[in-house]
Amino acid sequence: MEKRRLSFWQIFNMSFGFLGIQMGFALQNSNVSRIFQTLGAKIDDIPILWVAAPLTGLIIQPIIGYFSDRTWNKLGRRKPYFLAGAILASAALFIMPNSPVLWFAAGMLWIMDASINVSMEPFRAFIGDNLSEKQRTLGFAMQSFFIGIGAYAASRLPEILTHFDVKNTAPEGIIPDSVKYSFYIGGIAFIVTVLWTVIFSKEYSPEEIEAFEKHNENLNKREDYKHPKEWFSKNGNSHLAKGLVMLIIGLGFSFCIFEYNLKKDLYVLSLGLISFGGVALIISGLLQKSAKTENGFVTIMNDFQFMPKIMKQLAWVQFFSWFALFSMWIYTTLAVTQHIYGTTDTTSAAYNVGANQVGKMFANYNLIAAAAAFLLPLLAKATSRKLTHFFALTMGGLGLISLYFIKEPTVFTIEWLPMIGVGIAWASILSIPYAMLSGALPSSKMGYYMGVFNFFIVIPQLVAASILGFLVSKFFNSEPIYALLIGGASMILAGLIALTINDKSKIIINE
Repeated sequence: MEKRRLSFWQIFNMSFGFLGIQMGFALQNSNVSRIFQTLGAKIDDIPILWVAAPLTGLIIQPIIGYFSDRTWNKLGRRKPYFLAGAILASAALFIMPNSPVLWFAAGMLWIMDASINVSMEPFRAFIGDNLSEKQRTLGFAMQSFFIGIGAYAASRLPEILTHFDVKNTAPEGIIPDSVKYSFYIGGIAFIVTVLWTVIFSKEYSPEEIEAFEKHNENLNKREDYKHPKEWFSKNGNSHLAKGLVMLIIGLGFSFCIFEYNLKKDLYVLSLGLISFGGVALIISGLLQKSAKTENGFVTIMNDFQFMPKIMKQLAWVQFFSWFALFSMWIYTTLAVTQHIYGTTDTTSAAYNVGANQVGKMFANYNLIAAAAAFLLPLLAKATSRKLTHFFALTMGGLGLISLYFIKEPTVFTIEWLPMIGVGIAWASILSIPYAMLSGALPSSKMGYYMGVFNFFIVIPQLVAASILGFLVSKFFNSEPIYALLIGGASMILAGLIALTINDKSKIIINE
């Protein structure tokens, strides 16, 4: 018994909502710092304001995944969540550029990011639910295509609007019309594209999902095993011990940050160890020892403990991939302007030429990712998914490293050549790991595990934000180009780890 093979256009309809979701994310990523600065934020305060984004995803996605696994109503299983998220996110996109003061804008970022995450997480599980193992690579590649197109369009929106006489400047403390109208367009696109998926896509019923699962011998069956009270008591002791260790480490780390006046961003890591590591494990341990195991919190903690093997392997691939991406997002402007154009003067013509090129670089790699999205499944079909991911990540790493060797800046050598590799890697990062993972997950926990998988995206970003500045200043004479070299090496390492993953699934492209 297998899930029906869907046509290209059916998979297109299933993934179309990701176009609006990515437009929302891209508008947020490219304009929120500008909004913060316009409303009076100091440059040093902007990173801490941005902590909302990764932390929101860290918390929201597993929770939404857990509840979406247990939902079924007239709309379906996943649709209620990404529709509700779309309504909230679209409203937030209209409100955000009209924020009157900084604290209001910071609060709107939390609301907007949480709403986008509510929509995004079920979309990953939606593909896993409705496509057979052989078609999931194409399904996630389709999502990558819409991510690339959405990011490219949204990143260019303010610039495009200026060509239609929309003002790109405004009085002090006022958001320019080009930004406002871009957010309005993004809000409309968000709700329209998600509605398209809701209307033109179908979901399997819980009975059908259960039938498919019973006939799939490769699924993880741990969830069907009912543990005795003694097992929960022993596991509770283990959680308690690990929680106390994490709590002590987190408290000690926090004390060192305070005592030695270290970078305040490090509190994000220390508080994470205290709350998500120490406190959560201690509560789980106490509940299990008290035989209070029939609740969502204990289920979530134990499922995380017993995640499938391939998920643990992919966690390291994701960690080094996203560490590299975050180093690129943070340091490319600084590296290009200082290393290639030889200036740190933000008022100079050379600096602004380089900074403008970085904006085009980022738009270009998303465009390349959209094109590569449909080539990667062909390569995976001819070879394997892990070999395809290795190739893509290696290309991305070499693209970042190549910036070190550019001496004569031209449109091709800066805006396109390095971004070819990065774009290929970005397309693969957004599709191949999810395709490999979804085949190893039980359908009844697809949403939760897809949410947990987001941990391995958020954590490397927090680590990169905390330690890259220290590494560059301590060992590389504060030259930001070396952050990109570290990122390139990290991405190649991720590719090498990908080769160790046991993934032998067959792939088909369409009917």
